[in-house]
Amino acid sequence: MVSSPVPRLVVAAPSSGSGKTTVATGLMAAFAARGLAVSPHKVGPDYIDPGYHALATGRTGRNLDAYLCGPELIAPLFLHGARGCDLAVVEGVMGLYDGAAGEGELASTAQVAKLLRAPVVLVVDASAQSRSVAALVHGFASWDPGVRIGGVILNKVGSDRHEELLREALDSAGVPVLGVLRRARPVQTPSRHLGLVPVAERRAAATDSVAAMAALVTAGCDLAALEALARTAPAVPGDPWSPVPPGSDGPVRPAGGPGPRIAVAGGPAFTFSYAEHTELLGAAGAEVVPFDPLREERLPDGTAGLVVGGGFPEVYAAELSANEPLRAAVAELAASGAPIAAECAGLLYLCRELDGRPMCGVLDATARMTQRLTLGYRDAVAVGDSALAAAGTRMRGHEFHRTAVEPGAGAAPAWGIRGRDRRVEGFVQRGVHASYLHTHWASEPGVARRFVERCRTS
Repeated sequence: MVSSPVPRLVVAAPSSGSGKTTVATGLMAAFAARGLAVSPHKVGPDYIDPGYHALATGRTGRNLDAYLCGPELIAPLFLHGARGCDLAVVEGVMGLYDGAAGEGELASTAQVAKLLRAPVVLVVDASAQSRSVAALVHGFASWDPGVRIGGVILNKVGSDRHEELLREALDSAGVPVLGVLRRARPVQTPSRHLGLVPVAERRAAATDSVAAMAALVTAGCDLAALEALARTAPAVPGDPWSPVPPGSDGPVRPAGGPGPRIAVAGGPAFTFSYAEHTELLGAAGAEVVPFDPLREERLPDGTAGLVVGGGFPEVYAAELSANEPLRAAVAELAASGAPIAAECAGLLYLCRELDGRPMCGVLDATARMTQRLTLGYRDAVAVGDSALAAAGTRMRGHEFHRTAVEPGAGAAPAWGIRGRDRRVEGFVQRGVHASYLHTHWASEPGVARRFVERCRTS
């Protein structure tokens, strides 16, 4: 077992909407501009914020989700992502102590901060308070003795006098003020039905947004004090996570030539993926080839398997539908029995149609946009054998969509959902495993190895 002295901060808030994404992303970019190698992380299942983090730091944004992966993997995944870095910034999720519903502190920012032994910087929306800020900060700082709040950044401060009142109040709370951001026009980061618009859809504008966040944070925060606070974090015990199978010296090297070629959908329509998935596929011996279904009319040559993750196919339904050659190629691949793993957006793409527009027709199902948001963690078990999971494989996942698929499950469902929301969902047919459920394969790396083996032998 090794330990790492990676300096680190967790950026949290009393509630959503306080400004932690602006502060966290701005801090990442500001520290990177100082010449530091910054490791970006996001608590929870969110796919979109890590894209902005990657833009701010030049490194892959990674998620730390104690529900999807288990608390025991938080420190190893952090160390894996932070390897070789000078400093790490972890953006929290929701309010500091908010976690999975009915599961206590599980998957909360507070739990992740404790698992990483990291100091917390609390971002407080001070726009409608003065002396009361001390009571709020005192409550958050004292609620859990295992959480160390090392400082406060006051957001949406109205004037010099307002700042003076806030600082006087916080003097009695014993928590230093490490930054003050004035009430100003918000940094332009447009949103739609599932949150911020991903970087892949607005790269030039997103670059400007990140630069604006960095400028705001640099002007209003004490970067030297924040870096000093990060350096007070003790070493994280344990070894970094590795995608390489246990007992192996390196990635699997198939005899007789390269491993199977697995195409992974990307581009603006399919932006939701965890970096560890492609790392696991590669470590299992696959050749991973990204492609953009909006622009490429054929699958990569020699494709033996296909992974289509989450994203916004409903936004690009017309363009995806118009790419008839690729839709036909996907249908042909599925008909051949080749393994296909599809999550959420991938499920919609494989349907017969989406909002009335023809899709790949792999599944005898239709999809449509709705007004209802389906959101939450799920405890799932594989109903039967598939290219992705053996029957009985248990995984935790996350649903996040405003679409509906009819029917919701095929004759052979992908998952049985446990707990209060008992049901079956998704589709398994021949090599296809399609479901609304987003899963994190690091929690069950055998699914990646199984998928690659099926690609090798199908």
